[in-house]
Amino acid sequence: MIKLLIADDHPIVRRGLMDILAESSNITVIDEASEGKEVLEKVRTKVYDVVVLDIDMPGLSGMDILKILKAEKPGLPVLILSRYPEEQFAVRVIKAGADGFLTKGRPPEELINAIIKVARGGQYISPSLAEKLAMYLKETSEKRPHEMLSNREFQVMLNLGRGKTVQQMAAEMSLSVTTISTYRSRVLKKMKMDNNAQIIYYVINEGLSD
Repeated sequence: MIKLLIADDHPIVRRGLMDILAESSNITVIDEASEGKEVLEKVRTKVYDVVVLDIDMPGLSGMDILKILKAEKPGLPVLILSRYPEEQFAVRVIKAGADGFLTKGRPPEELINAIIKVARGGQYISPSLAEKLAMYLKETSEKRPHEMLSNREFQVMLNLGRGKTVQQMAAEMSLSVTTISTYRSRVLKKMKMDNNAQIIYYVINEGLSD
């Protein structure tokens, strides 16, 4: 039996995932978490076979949590489940050590198969993501501007591209307005841009928007 920890900040999503996984005789959800610190506390005190982790968590982001988990529990499989399309985060999370990436729009049976595969020591990626990873490994030319950003800067850039304000991002990410403003400034500097409008255009033009 695969013992699972589900980490997502939306109670309805967690309940939906548990209902889906209840259909599998090989998987049991023994815990759930709604924010990053809770994930780390539970992983440090209990034993799980797989962590299903949402990338868009308040406070510590899914990327932050993933890095800590892989440093502290390198043998613990982590499957990233995200509402964002592969173009936005998939390559980054696999590079950061995730054992799989799945969008929330995929069929329920695919989630079950992904959990079973990573629990057995495999890696779960879609054919389209495999192609993106292959292209990434083959690239020898200069990186595209957004690939120079840190993971948190990249997250802020995507939110700016969706038209979100600094105040909205601060509330959603449980960070201060000052911190978000600092990330915004770094994004503009690294991307060699002057304002949010240029970021919005870039995100749309690069196919990074939802």
